[in-house]
Amino acid sequence: MEKTHKKLIKIQIFLLIFVSIQSLSVFANNHEIIVDISEQRLFIIENSNIIESFPVSTSKYGEGQIENSFKTPLGMHEIKEKIGGGAKINTIFVSRINTQKQTEIITKRKDTDDDYVTSRILWLDGLEEGINKGPGVDSYSRYIYIHGTHEEGLIGEKASHGCIRMFNNDVIYLYDIVDKGTKVFIKA
Repeated sequence: MEKTHKKLIKIQIFLLIFVSIQSLSVFANNHEIIVDISEQRLFIIENSNIIESFPVSTSKYGEGQIENSFKTPLGMHEIKEKIGGGAKINTIFVSRINTQKQTEIITKRKDTDDDYVTSRILWLDGLEEGINKGPGVDSYSRYIYIHGTHEEGLIGEKASHGCIRMFNNDVIYLYDIVDKGTKVFIKA
């Protein structure tokens, strides 16, 4: 319990610093998202307060922006595209196209050869030139998403190929409450 309380204090201190650095006018709506890789958690922020928190999985290869690295990029992003509204839960998307097929969810801690993108896609665009935007480092061109996964047993640990994976129910919920333009800050 004390450990959880310390983590929440740490996150709230980070939020105070984050909000003081960022101009509130840059946010497209009342929500912002922070992905904390060290915690393997995604936080939904509204009016500088944490309103929701979800476990995630970021890259098993670590953090980085370089194209073809399969690493999770850091820095300020925004949701550029929302794909999959209305699709059935656990639907598999290939190249952002709904296959109309559902996958079986693996709830055990098992890494498969497949890296299914399921249920919803929030496609991220980097906002920092030379860091996560532009030649060789562009998050949008790297197809960095927040999405559902069939490997739900690995949520909470580094397991993806660069994207931010969520439980399917969680990514559907997130998809429904955020808009295109919502800012997403990814930190180590």
